[in-house]
Amino acid sequence: MRTDNVVRVEAINALLANLGEVDTERFICMIKRDTFDYTEWRRGLFKDKTIHEIYSMATEHEKKKAANQ
Repeated sequence: MRTDNVVRVEAINALLANLGEVDTERFICMIKRDTFDYTEWRRGLFKDKTIHEIYSMATEHEKKKAANQ
């Protein structure tokens, strides 16, 4: 298992790669001041989706990701 610090560094690098420096900083500020509950958000994320729909979404995401590499 990776350490918290390794996960933190990888997360920041992913944000920087996808959002850039300014929007990464904005995102971090939003997270710090927000009472965002990840667990509650996650519970509702795929609430109305079937397992087959989720699988199709994941498969499509992987195809797009592979095409962009």
